[in-house]
Amino acid sequence: MASALTLGAEEELHLIDTTTWQLSARAPQVLSRLPREGYSAEIQRTTVETNTAVVETLDGLRAELLRLRAQVVAVAAKEGLGVAAVGTAPRSASPDFELTATGRYGRMQEQYRLLVDEQLICGTQVHVGVADRDLAVDIAQRVAPDLPVMLALSASSPYWNGHDTGYSSIRTTIWQRWPTAGATGPMGSAAEYDALLADLIGSGVIADAKMAYFDVRPSAHAPTLELRVCDACPLVDDAVLIAGLFRALVREAEIAVERGEPRRDRPAPLHRAALWQAARGGLRGRLLDPSEHPRPLPAAEVVRALVDRLQPVLADLGDAEQVRELAERALVRGNSADRQRAAFAETGQLDDVVRLVVAETHGPAGGVPQTGPVLSGYAVRAGDEAVAPSAQVRPQYRGVLEAVRALGPDALRQREQARDAWAERAQLGFRVGGEVRPFGVDLVPRVLGRHEWAELRAGLEQRAVALERFLRDVYGEQRVLADGVLPREAVVGAPGWREEGLRLPASAVRAAVVGFDVVRGEDGGWRVLEDNLRDPSGAAYACAARELLDDVLPEAPRPDGLAAPAAYYERLRATLLAGARPGTRAALLSSGPASGAWFEHQGLASGAGLLLVGADDLAVVDGRVVATGASAEGAPLVGGTRTGRPEQVGVLYLRLDGPLAEVRASDGRPVGAELLDAAAAGAVVLANAPGNGVADDKAVYRAVPELISYYLGERPLLEQVPTYLVADEGERRAVLERVGELVTKPVDGHGGAGVLIGPTADAGQVAARRAEIGAHPERWVAQELVQLSSLPALVGGALVPRHVDLRVFAHVVGDGRDDARVADLALTRVAPAGSVVVNSSRGGGAKDTWIVVGDAPKETPA
Repeated sequence: MASALTLGAEEELHLIDTTTWQLSARAPQVLSRLPREGYSAEIQRTTVETNTAVVETLDGLRAELLRLRAQVVAVAAKEGLGVAAVGTAPRSASPDFELTATGRYGRMQEQYRLLVDEQLICGTQVHVGVADRDLAVDIAQRVAPDLPVMLALSASSPYWNGHDTGYSSIRTTIWQRWPTAGATGPMGSAAEYDALLADLIGSGVIADAKMAYFDVRPSAHAPTLELRVCDACPLVDDAVLIAGLFRALVREAEIAVERGEPRRDRPAPLHRAALWQAARGGLRGRLLDPSEHPRPLPAAEVVRALVDRLQPVLADLGDAEQVRELAERALVRGNSADRQRAAFAETGQLDDVVRLVVAETHGPAGGVPQTGPVLSGYAVRAGDEAVAPSAQVRPQYRGVLEAVRALGPDALRQREQARDAWAERAQLGFRVGGEVRPFGVDLVPRVLGRHEWAELRAGLEQRAVALERFLRDVYGEQRVLADGVLPREAVVGAPGWREEGLRLPASAVRAAVVGFDVVRGEDGGWRVLEDNLRDPSGAAYACAARELLDDVLPEAPRPDGLAAPAAYYERLRATLLAGARPGTRAALLSSGPASGAWFEHQGLASGAGLLLVGADDLAVVDGRVVATGASAEGAPLVGGTRTGRPEQVGVLYLRLDGPLAEVRASDGRPVGAELLDAAAAGAVVLANAPGNGVADDKAVYRAVPELISYYLGERPLLEQVPTYLVADEGERRAVLERVGELVTKPVDGHGGAGVLIGPTADAGQVAARRAEIGAHPERWVAQELVQLSSLPALVGGALVPRHVDLRVFAHVVGDGRDDARVADLALTRVAPAGSVVVNSSRGGGAKDTWIVVGDAPKETPA
């Protein structure tokens, strides 16, 4: 006989003080004003539980959930409280816990201590009517492989103790610490299940059957099968979707039992792994499919496959159309964890995240309709910074994209032509292998808000100081080697090591200009991808990109507080002169017009008022470095003007294509050696000194978090990409097995040279790289692949997504904690279609980067 398959749900709701946006322990006062039927206390006094009546349809369940919430909201409002149906309240912290005063809960706190003291979590439990307990036990085993989908849809607890945990559902991890959480293991009958409970109670580990907190179980108080893995859902429709899917799973399993189909129990470790995967990534990551040998697949693919598989059962239940529509809506808008992180990304304030979840809990079942513009026709992808999965434009991009779309395809193509003409007039390009290539600038800017820029700045300034101290140390006392933080062979003699670096004064600033490549993953978090302490390029290109955009697209509305890139030049000049003798000049030493970054060298010299010199322009006279005023290209350039008169140089900003020690004048004079002698004597400062390459060696990159701890006594403020040292035998074996999954790079590579992205490589390339690593493991590192975020780019009058990274610059004047300052300028680099490699030499382009800082006045277009 078929089960009744009725529906019911229990919701745990946080009480939030709407003045402080923190948890409030006034559940007893709220419950005293609510009817006893449908409402009850929980173990924590910050929570109220609701219990729906038994219903038969999804519409009926929705109505019940809305009715119960409305009564709680109305009563709570009189106490100055809001209600939040989320796994964890975003601002909750362990000290917020206050125990509900009952003997049972008091005993639990005495027995379980920390588990109870941190029980600031809320879930949604769904009940489906299954009167036969033997059947219920069997069905519980059969539906287990699909439970991770329910968890991913419900995930609403990314924040814990005021921090982003990196999980979509940290509640799951907290909950799984209970001794009876998780799977029961294979059970053959209700009698076997009851015997298990009796043994657990007899052991004293649990007090009663209500404490059997299994993922799915026969209810302890009703003739139902109860789903317990889900976070509380702010949007009622998400809870209704989960109920619809769970009921269909129960019916599918019941049919399988009726047909005598054998049950395939998933091993407990695989079940636990699948739930962990869902808790970690939610709908943004990957889920394990329910097959016997599960594979990680994009979450949306797994959700849609489940809906398709259940379609016949859903149709029989009358739920097919509603469940499919609700599932698509959930995939488009993301789960609550996604929406919470998006809210935090707007302002950087957890209070705004709390406001969001309270508003969603109080609001209509499907959430407040979004009113923002929709970018129709745009190929939306996960991790797009400007366009949400719903195709709605995120607030900080609305003005820009509305202005772009208002022009229309024909006018946009004309603007692209105007852009190309501007770049040609400005000779905006770079040299690769003797050929000058145009430097492409996209017309849709990137926008970085105040709070995210402040976080990036703080993390990168910390990193710059640690790296400066590292350089001074390894070319000085070498304490970091003596203390075993880094092995000597990883530094001394490494590809970036230069013996001449040992000659410079101990107090010399080694890395006056540091470049950082940072990436934003599809989860929205920033990571440092690479450090560049030799000759980071891109600042002049970033300034040029703003000039281009101001000329070609002046109607795009600029945000208040927009930083002016041209301010970079004055900061660069001040940084270079900080260590120079008074009355001397700062000069940029270039390899000349044949250099790949000649446009950059000219731009920096002109903008910052630096002498632009080559080897023939310099001489050491009476121990002083002098720019002689004569060269094959003409006299030194002073702010773009030729002077022809000799001038004393106090600081040389090295932008050379090779080592300084090997630089010679056209007549063979060893200019590089002479300059090193002068620098060793303190007569000239070498900005971005010889030997800096040892600090951006990929092997040292892996140790930067340890260097931050060693030199600063701090934890890193920014994460970096997991990196494997292939020279280590243990790591080499793991890398060789996964070359096709990882990104492999030369330890001394730059500009994208030698990089192999495993997932996009063919079998031959993977095999060749495996052989290269095996032959010379010390030359390689491997990194986990980061799925880069994307932004709209204008191509042929249409907007298309392209992967991006960010080059950021820090200026360093000493090794004090406050001696590094990130400039309010950055270059967004754009990968070509179908690629994640952003380097210009590999076909990449750039975007103007709009950095919003402080309360500065709105910048006027040039």
